[in-house]
Amino acid sequence: MNIKTIASMAGVSVATVSKIINNYTDISEETRQRVLKIMEETGYRPSSSAKTLATKKSNLVGVIFAGKLNVDFSHPFFVDIINVFKKQIGLLGYDLLFFSNEKFLDNGEDYLARSKYFSVDGCIIIAGDEVEKSVFDLDASPIPCIGVDIELTGASSCYIMSDNQKISMKVVEHFYMNGYRDMGFIGIERPSLVIKEREEAFVTSLKRFSLDVKPEWIVYAKDYAAEDGYQIAKAWIQQGELPKAIFAATDLLAFGAIRAFKESGLRVPEDIAVVGCDDIEACRYTDPPLTTVKQDKQKIGRLAAMVLFDLMNKQMETKCIKVEPELVIRSSCGARQNWNPALVKG
Repeated sequence: MNIKTIASMAGVSVATVSKIINNYTDISEETRQRVLKIMEETGYRPSSSAKTLATKKSNLVGVIFAGKLNVDFSHPFFVDIINVFKKQIGLLGYDLLFFSNEKFLDNGEDYLARSKYFSVDGCIIIAGDEVEKSVFDLDASPIPCIGVDIELTGASSCYIMSDNQKISMKVVEHFYMNGYRDMGFIGIERPSLVIKEREEAFVTSLKRFSLDVKPEWIVYAKDYAAEDGYQIAKAWIQQGELPKAIFAATDLLAFGAIRAFKESGLRVPEDIAVVGCDDIEACRYTDPPLTTVKQDKQKIGRLAAMVLFDLMNKQMETKCIKVEPELVIRSSCGARQNWNPALVKG
């Protein structure tokens, strides 16, 4: 069964059937219903390639985990965002096409060429480290792109991230309000826009409260995982004096650090307070439950889908959207309702 057979059975031209398939309005309702009834009775479904050629739209969105070192499906924060994005973009009539970067980049191919090959209508790009040049070539192209935690500057692009300055500001202010004055930060060795913004805001916030910024209390793990937080905290303990409160740039780093502190005999939060960032599900079940900064994954995922939809339909010009974070207070931060400054030294 093909479009020619449908046209012959309905007594119309192939062009007329094509117009009906692609929702043209210059066809009479009687003809439209006759053709649709024949299509339903015969079980005919137009191929996606035929519809793409006719409408210049594939209703496909490419999903790219950028960077030679990327989060892939291993980071719960980005997995949650992609799940929300998938549901929202699906409601808008689009399917997802996941691009691999393990092999084709080594063969000289790039994201722009593959996007054109599959005729995607747009792309969502998830941040990673050591981002490939081909990501920015795609960003500079006419193909609409929405970035998550990665800065895009193309004329058809936009990016979304949590307000990282406010994330650090909320943590430092919370520690300060609970009497802590000696604060440290666990970041990541590899360059990252998000981690850089959090570190810079952490330092700025300390200065805002006239607190000392001690370089030895700003340390860098090799990666984002709990094991990396554990290793950097062990090394930190061996060096000597520790701060009284620590902000880890991710929840996973905080988990590892807490384990290291407890193994060395330190109590959390009695001896050292810890706050993470992301509010992944496991924060509720650690011992003690982790105070963290919640990034609104639902909002980020939905916004990414809706903004990309508008970009694909030439209805969006905004370059950057920052989402408000929320401090979620649990037990690990040593929060007190009635703080006595004599109880906290440093």
